[in-house]
Amino acid sequence: MSQSSFVYVTYIRTTAETLWEALTQPEFTTRYRMGTTQQSSWELGAPWSILFADGRVADSGSILEIDPSRSFVVSWRHEITSELTREGFGRCTFTLEPSGDAVKLTVVHEMDVPQSKYIAAVSTGWPVILSSLKSLLETGSALKLTGP
Repeated sequence: MSQSSFVYVTYIRTTAETLWEALTQPEFTTRYRMGTTQQSSWELGAPWSILFADGRVADSGSILEIDPSRSFVVSWRHEITSELTREGFGRCTFTLEPSGDAVKLTVVHEMDVPQSKYIAAVSTGWPVILSSLKSLLETGSALKLTGP
């Protein structure tokens, strides 16, 4: 069990396949994730990273579990702020569950660090990013504050 965690649940009017694409494909992520992209082959054990537009690595890890259009788990380490990098690798789990005309998306970000400063940071970041994702998929436009 993790010592610090953040959980976010939202319902998005879309299909699991479309949400999966939005979570994993760079052409989608750059639109709602503050101009960053994710890079991975999305295979078990593959490296995973989030990159700024200038190529700097913001976060890195690997694919720990993957079930396309249903769930994935990545190990996750922040790479920009040394204080947060020193906390090491955590886990982030994305679960997609069809629910009527929507998909229930649950994101669980965990660190085995008591009172993790990284979890405190993501607890303000995830709501903005996931709200922008929801807006993008439901209206065609991401929130302006998260665009590239």
